[in-house]
Amino acid sequence: MVRRSGAQPADQRWPWWPLLPLYPYGRRATHFEELIPGQVWSLEQLQGVYYVAVPIRLTVVKVPGGLMLVNPLPPTGELRTAIAELEQLHGRVQTIVLPTASGLEHKLPLAPLARAFPDAEVWLSPGQWSFPVQLPLGWLGIPSGRTRVLLDDGVPHADVCAWISLGPLDLGVGRFQEISCFHRPSGALLVTDALVGIAAEPPLVFNSDPAPLLFHARERGDQALDDTPANRRRGWARLVLFASYLRPEPLEVPGTLEVLRHALRPGCRSPRSHFGIYPFAWKQGWEEAAAALMGDQLPRLQVAPVLERLVLPRARQTLMEWLTRVEQQVGLRWLVPAHYSAPLHFSPDVVAELKQQLEQRQWAPSAGNWQFLGSIDKRLLELGVVPENPCSSP
Repeated sequence: MVRRSGAQPADQRWPWWPLLPLYPYGRRATHFEELIPGQVWSLEQLQGVYYVAVPIRLTVVKVPGGLMLVNPLPPTGELRTAIAELEQLHGRVQTIVLPTASGLEHKLPLAPLARAFPDAEVWLSPGQWSFPVQLPLGWLGIPSGRTRVLLDDGVPHADVCAWISLGPLDLGVGRFQEISCFHRPSGALLVTDALVGIAAEPPLVFNSDPAPLLFHARERGDQALDDTPANRRRGWARLVLFASYLRPEPLEVPGTLEVLRHALRPGCRSPRSHFGIYPFAWKQGWEEAAAALMGDQLPRLQVAPVLERLVLPRARQTLMEWLTRVEQQVGLRWLVPAHYSAPLHFSPDVVAELKQQLEQRQWAPSAGNWQFLGSIDKRLLELGVVPENPCSSP
């Protein structure tokens, strides 16, 4: 079931966007969809930089007596209306969960979301941190009187949920820890960043704003943003490459004069087209690189390259131990990540196959599309920002 949006611009307003100035800034359209009938729902928005936008998901789960919200998003009027519709059918929001210690895109909306649901209990992953200064949770607007720490203070809805920790790992500036939730009634494992599944078709959330797809489907800045299915798929494939590798191997950055030569041409003099400024050029082979990340028939299940190369490059065993605990959950059927496609088929057999693939291939490489990510990690190691052994938490 997909809910068609008739929201007005005021319903999509997000006034706190300057705290994390990511596209689409102060106006966040929300795509509302039922994932598992009567049990799990998805609320998706876009976020990104320079039109490199990918979906980000708040998941709503049915628990005894009401609802649980996992992975907070900006509580726009449109998002609150969708949750209110679910409350009428399934009971009030009882719990809000931030299951990650380091995900700013979920951490910053937590306080406004908690204010929108003042009767809900708030649960946080252990090891919350802020940079460059460690701030008390109260200074971040998180209500101390109804906030608990996952695992340290117990867990919410233990009668229907199992909570499984990935980490903690020492990132140098703070901790990486993600507490996934196995919701037994639906058979769904809810994660934040640990795993993703990427499909070749653009997610439906882009229907309300296809500009990022059309912008990156072009070869030069003076080309129009033509809205066709082929251009949407082409733009999506390039967004996946950007989001996965930051600077994939087939990407070139033209010189300033070459970029400006195509700027401000007729038809390209609006903010939507960035005034014709398109500082990218794609070499032969980019389609094959994108196809390796996406699935045609089903979304391709994987560890996101950014997570593998920058967060877990020396912690493959930690990930494998987490997957083993996940594999042991009785009734496991689905995976619902906070990014890209959901739900994904995710039985113990699928987990076992994924573990085998991860054991057999090279982990956290530094060549080809991985070269830029590898160079970042190498430099951080040289500067002593990240530890050689991250498996001892701060």
